[in-house]
Amino acid sequence: MKQTLINTILSLLLLTSMAFAQDKKAYDVDNSSIALQGYSPVSYADLGLAQKGLREFKSEHDNIIFYFTSSEQKSKFDNNPEKYLPPYGGYCAFGIYRGAKFRPDPNKFIAKDGTYYLFLYNLELDAKQRWLEAGDHDNLVKKADINWKKLKKTYN
Repeated sequence: MKQTLINTILSLLLLTSMAFAQDKKAYDVDNSSIALQGYSPVSYADLGLAQKGLREFKSEHDNIIFYFTSSEQKSKFDNNPEKYLPPYGGYCAFGIYRGAKFRPDPNKFIAKDGTYYLFLYNLELDAKQRWLEAGDHDNLVKKADINWKKLKKTYN
């Protein structure tokens, strides 16, 4: 009886904590819930630059924290977050195209038509270079979009 009561209480606590936990499957974030490793989504989209945001200019969207370089950038994001959200939750675009989630290097990206695509870079793979070598941006994006519909529901 006592063990059953303890198990019931533990189960309720677990369910309660799960109900309040955010769904981090669709975003490349760590336990801090900071998107883009602190880089500004507005800098990527509007300026074509990888710029670290500042603590005094941050916003929360969908339980994820985004940083910006100025109050103007923060305002732009707050007024239209959908425009600035990272494609594929901020995961590597080439990885999504290939069917897997990889954490990108925030300095490896392509900005095109107001959208920015992030890429993995390490000693084994320069995903941005592979994307560019394929030479078919639109078809790569189409395939990645299809894959993302499934991958955004999975854990990394």
